[in-house]
Amino acid sequence: MNFFQRRKILKNVNYLDLTPIRLMDHQIAHEGKIDLLLPRFRNRFWSEAYRNSTKGEFIHIHLDEIGSAIWLLIDGQKKVTEICIELQESKAEKLQPPDETEKRVTEFLSLLYREKYISFREIIQ
Repeated sequence: MNFFQRRKILKNVNYLDLTPIRLMDHQIAHEGKIDLLLPRFRNRFWSEAYRNSTKGEFIHIHLDEIGSAIWLLIDGQKKVTEICIELQESKAEKLQPPDETEKRVTEFLSLLYREKYISFREIIQ
């Protein structure tokens, strides 16, 4: 599916009704925060050549506490609305004012989608 078809689907759908799915691996870093593992090279040759280099095979993208919580809630089954509700229940003290939770989550998921770290089940099908 090309960019224009995906954009058409996203324009006609309420963002809160979408189901995000992860497209990247992650690891748990210090204090329970998440590091996304972005492959340094997409080409297999370069990936093999730099496997043992000092830089490593992956670029680590550090997420903050809220971003990490959202990433862990993405399981490919929950809709964005459910993620917002669970996040509000678990991180209520960090999300002030509470009515901004949906906006913050949808903006974060939009960023992840733009960078191709996630996709949405409704787009893939």
